[in-house]
Amino acid sequence: MAKRFSLSFAESAVSDLEEILIYFKEQASPDTGRRLVKEIIAQTERLPLYPDSGRVVPEFGLEQLREIIHPPFRIVYRREKNKVRIVRVWRSERLLRLP
Repeated sequence: MAKRFSLSFAESAVSDLEEILIYFKEQASPDTGRRLVKEIIAQTERLPLYPDSGRVVPEFGLEQLREIIHPPFRIVYRREKNKVRIVRVWRSERLLRLP
């Protein structure tokens, strides 16, 4: 049986998801916002079993910093020893900057 990693969302990623909901609500399309957030979360569900399935983030080239592209979003995560942490959910055209 494959090793299962724990999955969590950093506060920054939760904030990003909340901002997506707010943006689409302001655009009078709250259903679209909810659908996108649901799709983004669904994309992360494979990570506990397949933590290396995302590509290495090109801006950094660090093996442990990976991303899943779900147009128009980049779901950026950090792979650690026994866990995967979603750190950002950004529009794909934005360059990534981590603190």
